[in-house]
Amino acid sequence: MAATPQNTERSTVAGGAKRSRSMPSRVVPPIELPASVDELARAAAAQLGWNGVVLPETTILGRKVCVVAKLRTDVHAERIAMGAGPVADRATVDTWTWPELAGTAPAPAAEIVGVLVVARHWRTAMASAVPFARYGEAAMVLPSPAVLTEDYVGNCLPRARAYGLAVVTADPNAVVDLDLEGRTERVVLAEDPVSRLVNELVYDHLLRTAEVPALD
Repeated sequence: MAATPQNTERSTVAGGAKRSRSMPSRVVPPIELPASVDELARAAAAQLGWNGVVLPETTILGRKVCVVAKLRTDVHAERIAMGAGPVADRATVDTWTWPELAGTAPAPAAEIVGVLVVARHWRTAMASAVPFARYGEAAMVLPSPAVLTEDYVGNCLPRARAYGLAVVTADPNAVVDLDLEGRTERVVLAEDPVSRLVNELVYDHLLRTAEVPALD
């Protein structure tokens, strides 16, 4: 009995998958930042009216952020006199909120004005900014092409408003503009072990920054 010819376009291939013709997809170049992260952070802080030292980008709680902070010079002087510099050990900082040790814990030496996250896409920026928005001001800095999408309007803006995040955009010439104001009436958590650890890390970062030298 003669074999029935098969249509090679519909014949099965190894693994049981059928051949299919694929059309070449259009390659969309990734959106790039128009300037360095630190430059955009400084411009965004000025746009938001955040007064303080815009610290270079660093990693805190596993997120890359630029913190705007001030040194509480009176507390810093007292801590230096007591030999109590910045403490980065989480286990030690955790004990500072225990009722029996709260009275002996060093006072926070940094005033955190706000936390900035500079990123090419809002999802990346929001994932990094939200943990800090629980304790104070936080903002995302995005290239302007990233906000000219339905995804940004339909998905980012409602979430940013819910978390109280501000959004600053940077055009191709690195000129920044405020796209969304942060919501100041949101519920902010009281001081806890996480906020104390963040404060200690920012305190250490301040002392390592040339603009804020440690006291003798």
